[in-house]
Amino acid sequence: MGKYDDFQKKLYRFYKENYRHLPWRVNDLFSDKKGNPYKILVSEMMLQQTQVSRVIEKYKSFLKKFPTVKAPAEAPQTEVLKEWQGLGYNRRALYLKHTAEAIVEKYNGKFPKDYESLLSLPGIGQSTAGAIIAFAWNIPVVFIETNIRSVFIHEFFKNKENISDKEILPLIEKTLDTDHPRDFYYALMDYGVHLKQKENHSRKSKHYVKQTKFKGSHREARAQVLKFLLAHPRIKSTKIISQKLNILEEKVVECITQLKQEGFIN
Repeated sequence: MGKYDDFQKKLYRFYKENYRHLPWRVNDLFSDKKGNPYKILVSEMMLQQTQVSRVIEKYKSFLKKFPTVKAPAEAPQTEVLKEWQGLGYNRRALYLKHTAEAIVEKYNGKFPKDYESLLSLPGIGQSTAGAIIAFAWNIPVVFIETNIRSVFIHEFFKNKENISDKEILPLIEKTLDTDHPRDFYYALMDYGVHLKQKENHSRKSKHYVKQTKFKGSHREARAQVLKFLLAHPRIKSTKIISQKLNILEEKVVECITQLKQEGFIN
């Protein structure tokens, strides 16, 4: 256990000196306080592929409009999508709404505490399910996300490439602080962010996918069209939308067709 103990000590040394106070965290170190699973869900959905600095203000405004899990569940989908604008990857807003609906309908508005039930909810993968369990209830659980991955690659796979999560997960289990899982994962994420400022260790992961350029992409056109439709629901003419957005009409038609197929608009 020597090297694992040493790793945990190193991790906590960094953590105590560099702890990030974030609005969705339980901001008392090594506390047994309960977190709010809904707020953690919102933050985790927003943080997927989006930097913390961009998320903080949007997180605050979203919770002001939708303060409880019941609020997005009962709100019109267009209102949830409108509030999400500016974060990108709008599918996450749909997942959040559908998850809120499922929690209200199936679980009477209370989040399930078991991993499998959380995984069954729309858009919730192993990382989000694990984060809710660890951060809301301080329950030991093994999960991995990009910052956690970076830390373990840096510390345990210095001279290796193409590293699988299957190789990392047993190490997370061996080093996991079962008494303080919340702080263990906070520490990993803070350390991972620190490491990324010097080098992106995730590139050595077998699962690493380089993010495609947004500017000038089809994703950008879709986002622009959706934003316009949410702001101007009465305008149906693809010609007018094309002129307003300076996007080819055939591209506008393609975007609208996709958005309808994927349930963003009627």
